[in-house]
Amino acid sequence: MKKIPLIVLCGLLSACASGDHEDLKQWMAENTKDMRGNVSKLPEVKPYEPVPYDVEGALDPFKPSKIEPESKYKQVAGKGGAFQPDFEAREVRNSLLEKYPIESLKMIGYMNVNKQPMAVIQVEDKVKQIKVGDYIGLDFGMVTQVSDTEVQLRELIQDSAGDWTERKSSLYLQSKEGSKK
Repeated sequence: MKKIPLIVLCGLLSACASGDHEDLKQWMAENTKDMRGNVSKLPEVKPYEPVPYDVEGALDPFKPSKIEPESKYKQVAGKGGAFQPDFEAREVRNSLLEKYPIESLKMIGYMNVNKQPMAVIQVEDKVKQIKVGDYIGLDFGMVTQVSDTEVQLRELIQDSAGDWTERKSSLYLQSKEGSKK
């Protein structure tokens, strides 16, 4: 008894699928008859060729000398570079201003003595005069120019590789409005 409704249901479904959509099938056949699948060919696969890695005689890529940039003065002066300072001359000079970092020095004035420009530098409670050629600061700073607003220096600093290089810096005239005393 249960088979009869199942047979009737199958008959109805097959009747719906018969020819009602023939016009749709014909339209699809006409519009797709000239279409072709166009897939480009895959590129040729080249076989893998291993390259031998010969570590004998090769430089270690992790050496600090490989990582650090080469100094152009390293070959000229040997160890330390061409700008290596004279430590003994510093001891002989024994200048007060060479015992303080540049950041702690203040230019508080400018003078012109016998047509030679001089700057007045204050460190802590001491006041000193400097001219072109004098040394100040911990980094072997030599005064290269003195003007009424600034003192220009050429300092020698040591990089991580041990080479000495030049750095230019300046001390500017401090105004009374800028200082809080």
